[in-house]
Amino acid sequence: MNHRRSRYFLAVFVLLAGLDAPSANRDGRQQPSSWQWPVSTPEEQGLDSKLLSELTGQLRQGQLCPRLHALLIVRHGRLLVEEYFNNWQADRLHTLQSVSKSFTSALVGIAISQGEFKNVDEKVLSFFPDMKDIANLDADKAFMRLEDILTMRTGTDYHESGADSPHERLNRLPSGWDKFYLDRPMLGPPGTAFRYDSGGVILLSSMLKNRAGMHAAEYAERFLFKPLGIETKLWRGNKEGHTHAGGGLYLTARDTAKLGLLYLQDGRWGEGQVVPQAWVRESLRMHVDLTVEGQPPSGYGYLWWVFAPDPRGNGREYVYAARGRFGQFIFIVPEHDMVVVVLGYTYRGPDSNKPTELLYDRILPAVRH
Repeated sequence: MNHRRSRYFLAVFVLLAGLDAPSANRDGRQQPSSWQWPVSTPEEQGLDSKLLSELTGQLRQGQLCPRLHALLIVRHGRLLVEEYFNNWQADRLHTLQSVSKSFTSALVGIAISQGEFKNVDEKVLSFFPDMKDIANLDADKAFMRLEDILTMRTGTDYHESGADSPHERLNRLPSGWDKFYLDRPMLGPPGTAFRYDSGGVILLSSMLKNRAGMHAAEYAERFLFKPLGIETKLWRGNKEGHTHAGGGLYLTARDTAKLGLLYLQDGRWGEGQVVPQAWVRESLRMHVDLTVEGQPPSGYGYLWWVFAPDPRGNGREYVYAARGRFGQFIFIVPEHDMVVVVLGYTYRGPDSNKPTELLYDRILPAVRH
C-alpha cells in the first residue's frame, strides 16, 4: 500500500470516530454481564400492555420510525419492553453518536469529585499550560471556562455544517485534535450564545489526560463502566489515543440504558455513588433556555437536553435526554420513574425527531398509574 493510500485509510478510520453507521465491534457480540436487568411486565409496573403491543407491532411493520433498531422501556428499575427491529440483535454494539456526550459529562462530574478538575469555572486554557503558540488567542478565548464547554457556549467558530466544517476537518486528522480546537477563532464572548460544539466536548478527553493521566475511554473504564458492569464497549479515538468524547462510543442497548437509570437514581448504582448526586442534578438543570415562543419549554444542561414535561402527566417535571445523530436517544422521565432508549439509523429531517414523538404520543400515554 503506498503512502497516499495509507494516509487515506487512516483519515477514513478517524472520520468514523464521529460519523459511524450502525456497527458492531470486531466480533459483534457482548459477553453476558455479571449484572442482569430485573425483568417485569408492563402491567405489573403500571403500563398499558395493549397500547405498547400495538406500538411495537407498528414499529415492526415499519409504519412509525424507519430504520429503528432498538426500543427499551425501563420503569421502577425493571426492564419491561426490549424490542429489536430490522435484524438488529440485543448483543450488538450500536453507535451512540452524540449520546456519547452525556457519558462524557458524567466523567467530568467524577473528575471534579476526585479533585482532578477544580470546578466548572476553571479556565479551559489552564488545562494546557505546556501548549505554546495557540492561534487566535484573545481575551475571550482566555476566559473560556469548563462550564462553557458543558453548556455549548464556548464562543468559538466550531460547527458541523458542510463537508469542510471544522468538525469534519477534525475527524479527518490522525492527531492534534486538542491543538486544532484551541486554535479556532472566537466569534464572541464565551458563556453567552448557544452554538452546538462537539469540538469542545472532544477536548474534554485531552483535559482528562492532562489532569488524570487518562483519556476519556480509559477514565470511563475505571470509574464509570466498571461500576455499571459495562464489560464490552468500543470508544473510538485517534492514533494518539485521544478519545472521541463527542460521538465515538458504541454500547449495547441495555448498557446504554444503564446511564439513564444511573441518572434517574441520582448517580447511585447498587450500594455505590458512581456520579455525585449534586453533579447529576446540576447536569439536568436547564442552564440554557432554548424555548421557542409558542412551543413547549426546552433547553440544555451539562451535555444533556431538557425537554417539556409529560403533557398528560402531572406536568411539573422535565424530561431529560441524551441525544445523538441518526436517532439515538436516552430519555429520562422522573415523573414516571422511567427510562426509554431508542437506537436506530434514521436520516436527517423529520425522521430524526420520530423517537421524541414516540415517547410523548405513544409511550407516555400508556402510563396508567
